[in-house]
Amino acid sequence: MTMTTPLTPEIVSHEGNSMVLSMGPQHPSTHGVLQLMLEIEGETVAKIDAEIGYLHTGIEKSAENLFWSQAQTVIERMDYLAPESNALCYVLACEKLLGITGEIPERANQIRVLFGELTRLASHCVWLGTHAIDIGAITVFFHCFDLRENILDLQEAAGGARMHPNYMRIGGVNGDLPAGFLDKLDALIEKFPKLMRDLRGLLQANPIFQDRTIDVGILPAEEAVRWSVTGPALRASGIAYDVRKAFPYCGYDQYTFDVPTRTEGDAYARFLVRLDEMEESMRIVAQVRKRLDVPGPVMTSNPKVAAPPKETIALSMEALIHHFKIVSEGFRVPPGDVYHAVESPRGELGYYIVSDGGNRPYRVRTRPPSLYNLQALRGIAPGNFIADLVVMIGSLDPVFGEVDR
Repeated sequence: MTMTTPLTPEIVSHEGNSMVLSMGPQHPSTHGVLQLMLEIEGETVAKIDAEIGYLHTGIEKSAENLFWSQAQTVIERMDYLAPESNALCYVLACEKLLGITGEIPERANQIRVLFGELTRLASHCVWLGTHAIDIGAITVFFHCFDLRENILDLQEAAGGARMHPNYMRIGGVNGDLPAGFLDKLDALIEKFPKLMRDLRGLLQANPIFQDRTIDVGILPAEEAVRWSVTGPALRASGIAYDVRKAFPYCGYDQYTFDVPTRTEGDAYARFLVRLDEMEESMRIVAQVRKRLDVPGPVMTSNPKVAAPPKETIALSMEALIHHFKIVSEGFRVPPGDVYHAVESPRGELGYYIVSDGGNRPYRVRTRPPSLYNLQALRGIAPGNFIADLVVMIGSLDPVFGEVDR
């Protein structure tokens, strides 16, 4: 989102009291990977230009040099606060290319929805905890990370890792939920309402927090659309667009939930929308939980993409060869291209994937909501104080692994 003519001391007019200030990339509130070049008049921002790329990892190109099933291991690291959202979007796109969307077992879709919403909750916990710290409130951080640890316990139990479990797979998920998982999930569902009351009590009516966020970083609805903003930042401006409702996937149309919106479009409205979204995510989780008592397969039986059951490998030479080929060569995807989107914690996350018929993606292109949301800073920052920049950045909730890729 860099400007055609970047802000530098040489080209900025110094009429009046304007000057150029570099904020970041080492500033704590920019998470060490964002540089903001500001033209300021006193303490007021007149212009702003963001320099990105400090966390560039080449994830898209890395994915193009891996087998279809391997690529999601790097894709999960793009938005490292919501790895399951990235993986889900990618596998859904691959399944569409393979023509196996209708073959995914119902229980696999239920588990996908479950972890999609748990990931949203965990991501919003990081946003809320760090956003509060940026403004000066530390107690909220401990409450949020307590909840997040409970969610990561569930993710680790099912996928084997707390942060990047590689649990979503093309064709389903990697194994059924383990013994004891549902008891832990029940405990989380029971714990959540009181925790949310505590979080709201700490911040929602706090006069200092309100003074720092109300009427700060106002993003009108038409400007949000013009900047291609999605997710909570868009819904806080009054537009109820949510991919889960507009283009349902994994059976989201079978669950009852609302799309929270506000009309004020400021940092406080974005805060309220995300709090409401946390309530709605747990509402979906509770509905999924009621369906998980019914057992069933969690992976397609299509031999094109699914390895044979482990118990058959020692009994059948054909099964052993099949397993070896799937692991050592991957599988081939028919030529074509596809775009698929999901509602990540930050908005519409999409993947445009091209296959040339080989066992690796020919092209992987991301629509990263963090990048589109972040560029709105150029519209909302001017006229606000320098001290309010940390509030505006936090209210947009960008993840820079996704911005820079």
